[in-house]
Amino acid sequence: QVQLVESGGELVRPGDSLKLSCAASGRSFSPDFMAWFRQAPGKEREFVSGINWSGGHTFYRDSVKGRFSISRDIAKNMMYLQMNGLKPEDTARYFCAGVNTMFGDYYDPRKYAYWGQGTQVTVSS
Repeated sequence: QVQLVESGGELVRPGDSLKLSCAASGRSFSPDFMAWFRQAPGKEREFVSGINWSGGHTFYRDSVKGRFSISRDIAKNMMYLQMNGLKPEDTARYFCAGVNTMFGDYYDPRKYAYWGQGTQVTVSS
């Protein structure tokens, strides 16, 4: 029984920065891999960034490389997504997700066992 709760999403202007947080709870929380996904209306849920929980190795989709940075605090069961230089194309609902065992295909949302409810990020002038 793992619960993930995202926070930090809001309306911002192009070029602004925003930091999202994901708080995890539950005695069974023991992830191998955690990730951020996003979904805009009418579009499929897409991988944004992921992190190996113990080792800290990170992954990013090409469109956010150099702008976004994923991190985690193992002791606090927290994950973050620092987003800089936001663009209108980044507008979406952002979800955190996790899985206890990841054998690859981290970009596939079907691989994840638990999800948060999402937090809305809107980038508009």
